Amino acid sequence: MFGLDLAQLGFIVLVVLAVAALAYVFFFDSIAWQKKADERLKEVKLAATDSLGKFTIRDKQAEAVKRRKSVHDTLKDLEQRQKLRDKNIKSPPLKMLIQQAGMKVTMPRFYLYSVITGIVVTVVGLMFGSPLYLAPGLFLAGALGLPRWFVYFRRRRRIKAFLNEFPNAIDVIVRAIRSGLPLNDGIRLIAHEAQEPVRGEFRRIVDAQQVGVSIPEGAMRMSEFMPCSEASFFGIVIQIQAQAGGNLSEALGNLSRVLRDRKKMAAKVQALSMEAKASAYIIGALPFIVAFLVYLTSPQYIMILFNTNTGNFILACAGTWMSIGILVMKKMINFKF
Repeated sequence: MFGLDLAQLGFIVLVVLAVAALAYVFFFDSIAWQKKADERLKEVKLAATDSLGKFTIRDKQAEAVKRRKSVHDTLKDLEQRQKLRDKNIKSPPLKMLIQQAGMKVTMPRFYLYSVITGIVVTVVGLMFGSPLYLAPGLFLAGALGLPRWFVYFRRRRRIKAFLNEFPNAIDVIVRAIRSGLPLNDGIRLIAHEAQEPVRGEFRRIVDAQQVGVSIPEGAMRMSEFMPCSEASFFGIVIQIQAQAGGNLSEALGNLSRVLRDRKKMAAKVQALSMEAKASAYIIGALPFIVAFLVYLTSPQYIMILFNTNTGNFILACAGTWMSIGILVMKKMINFKF
């Protein structure tokens, strides 16, 4: 009985193996095709992933190129517009000079003050013994020279005050933007809280915005009323951010740091050049001091220069060469940033 069970078991095993062999033979092609299909599907997925990655990289590159082109076009446009503004900054008309100086006087009143100044200078010169033929020159010097010199003096002083306060104003705008406020609110804050003349310049931006001028355009116009490179930098940063995007707070923070570094460098250069300036002041004042001392000790000896034609000619030549020397020394020790 045990032998029959082994025979039956062996027969069953042989039958199972035969059936498995037949199934493998019949389904071999189907299994191979399924394996190939899986491999092909895997390759397609990998190719799709690579293609998607390539498309993503290509899109990023295209976006970067587009952004770079936008920034380049913006800078080119700003450069052209800045050249036009530089013409007004280097040789502005008289009305623009008065506005840059922060003066509220009208043009007719300024001309009236100029005529009065010319008359006063002429009368004072004639009272001190000036020849009558020099009266037209004195009048022109008083009418055209002194008023415009005063305007330039007020202009330089206003620009200096603006540069002292401008970095602080930019820092306030940066803090306002980082705290979540829009740029418009930061500018309004400066227009109400800052010191003059920064407050007046930012108030002009706010007033221009109320009549339809955008903030970037108003910031670009700041350099027309405040002729300094720092105001131009501020307008360019705002204009680029408006057209090309970017982190405005970081850009303004960098601008504030650059302005402070420029100020430190200017102070350092001024300190290093004080020795040369002191030498120039001493050399420029030495002829006048010597002439005054000679006048105190020997007045008849020095008065020959003022009482004779030869002495007047010598004084004119000496004054001319003295003026040339002073201008040369001023040019050598004057550093602009």
